[in-house]
Amino acid sequence: MSMKKTDLEKRLAKKIEGRLKARVMPQRFGTGSVAPAKQEESVGDKSRSVAAAAPAAGRLVTVSVRLPAVPTQRLRALAVGREGGISTLVAEAVDQWLATAGSPVAKS
Repeated sequence: MSMKKTDLEKRLAKKIEGRLKARVMPQRFGTGSVAPAKQEESVGDKSRSVAAAAPAAGRLVTVSVRLPAVPTQRLRALAVGREGGISTLVAEAVDQWLATAGSPVAKS
């Protein structure tokens, strides 16, 4: 007795499932991977602790800033010849501004 097309498809699907289950799971996805630690601090506590913590020397932090197009073009033009590019130029400008503003934040 021949099988119906749907029965053949079901049988093929079971074969594929069996192969997938028999395959060894890589350590990065399986039980060998370490789950990231759950954040115990709330958002408010975290922002206060980050502000209170002393910055590590040489540590870079990503900050997104939206600027108008014209100053951005001028910033890019100035940064072309500088070592470190835009990041260094902006870091120097922020350090100068913080120094003149009398901010209690330590310079990096």
